[in-house]
Amino acid sequence: MFAIFEDGSRQYRVKAGDLVRVDFRRESQRGDKMTFESVLCAATDTASIIGRPLIASAKVEAEVTDPEFKGEKIEGGKFKRRKGYIRHWGHTQRYTEVKITAIDVPGIGG
Repeated sequence: MFAIFEDGSRQYRVKAGDLVRVDFRRESQRGDKMTFESVLCAATDTASIIGRPLIASAKVEAEVTDPEFKGEKIEGGKFKRRKGYIRHWGHTQRYTEVKITAIDVPGIGG
């Protein structure tokens, strides 16, 4: 069974056991439980449900595995030739990594 849920204006396609990087949550600790209730779509091999826009009383449950996971560094810069002007910057985005433990969608077995 898989589900598509929305968190932080992003959509994630997950199944039980997947590791997902979601937006950083300052208050989360390793082992905390999280519930995502904005489930857009869910399906098994034999049945599927598409929400309009969400599936009522459906949820995706997850457990925090890494409360502060850093993504890769994004670097940028500016340069003007013959002027001696060089600027360089970098940014590293923080995420919270969660492991999907269960997908609960009423009306679908799985």
